[in-house]
Amino acid sequence: MTAAPLLAVGWTDHVTGRRGHLVVDRLVRGVASGGLRMREGCTAEEVAGLARGMTMKEALHYDPRARYVPLGGAKGGIDCDPRSPEAYGVLVRYLRAMRPYVERFWTTGEDLGLTQDLVDRAVAEAGLVSSIQAVYPLLDDEASARKRLADAFAIEVDGIGLDELVGGLGVAESVLVALDRAGREYAGTRVSMQGLGTMGAATARFLARAGLRVVAVADVLGTIVNPGGLDVEALLASRDAHGTVDRSALRPGDREEPGDAWLTAEAEVLVPAAVSYAIDAGNQGLITARWIAEAANMPVLPEAEEALSARGVTVLPDVVVNSCTNAWWWWTLFGDIEADAEQAFDRVRRAMRMLVGGMLDRAEADGTSPRAAAHALVAERLPLIAERHGWY
Repeated sequence: MTAAPLLAVGWTDHVTGRRGHLVVDRLVRGVASGGLRMREGCTAEEVAGLARGMTMKEALHYDPRARYVPLGGAKGGIDCDPRSPEAYGVLVRYLRAMRPYVERFWTTGEDLGLTQDLVDRAVAEAGLVSSIQAVYPLLDDEASARKRLADAFAIEVDGIGLDELVGGLGVAESVLVALDRAGREYAGTRVSMQGLGTMGAATARFLARAGLRVVAVADVLGTIVNPGGLDVEALLASRDAHGTVDRSALRPGDREEPGDAWLTAEAEVLVPAAVSYAIDAGNQGLITARWIAEAANMPVLPEAEEALSARGVTVLPDVVVNSCTNAWWWWTLFGDIEADAEQAFDRVRRAMRMLVGGMLDRAEADGTSPRAAAHALVAERLPLIAERHGWY
């Protein structure tokens, strides 16, 4: 997975001068899948890495018996603070510029800094039918498929949209698989998290409900810590649209610490669920956790992962861990599951048990890292996809 991408497009907003990027790593059946992120400092290099990761995520979920045939990988990114008053206008103009790609071969959706509701609204204003319209020609029954996905997005579980839960459930299940293999009880296992956006919030919720203790959570204002365990539901209920916790919701035992305190919290599991490049060679030495589950995309830099591995820290890689939001869209659209929460949760749990278990088995057998094992699994599946479905 080191070849140059198939297509890289740069864009400059004529109103604000903001920069945007689109990278299509590979196409399968003429289509690629990958979300659109918005963050201050987003770079073309970052987007290219994310697109490459999407190719891997798609391939890892390949099941020749399923209706869903994986797509290629792509990603979009805009260098803009999503909290800025100009952000929505930039988003609309970016999508207008990228309209030919969205119409023909790039299916996209929410990512860091953007919600699906906001993407959908901007897509409509940009004159597009849907953010995933490029995949419609591949459907056997477009009308039924679109209704099924719309019905799925309308489902709420405990007041939370199903689409906001499936990705975090996949992350949580990855952690539970790792704990099971190590023979560690869930109760008493401590978790420290960076980020309470869509992915981080659902991950925290499912880990807490499994019996793990969330002891630290970081957002843009700092880190909230309670060694006895945070009230996850209360924190989630107090967030704003960008995942920032209202400090008035804190309990007497909760304390506020600096933003990087989530790295040093006394916890067995670390979940970076916010930004890329969060853990580098400089700060990795502060980490005492036994497992790191990459809920964000590319949060651990390669040199940091190498150092962590050398001292016995297992990094569960993003290409496996956070892949279920994308997979759920396609399982539902192509008809492998119906618009049903229990079916969705069951499919996510089974898929992650198989993927994470297989990855860890391969890593142990080969004497390598989980990431290297995931890459090996992708390398085995890509030729099958290319032979049966075509890719370039």
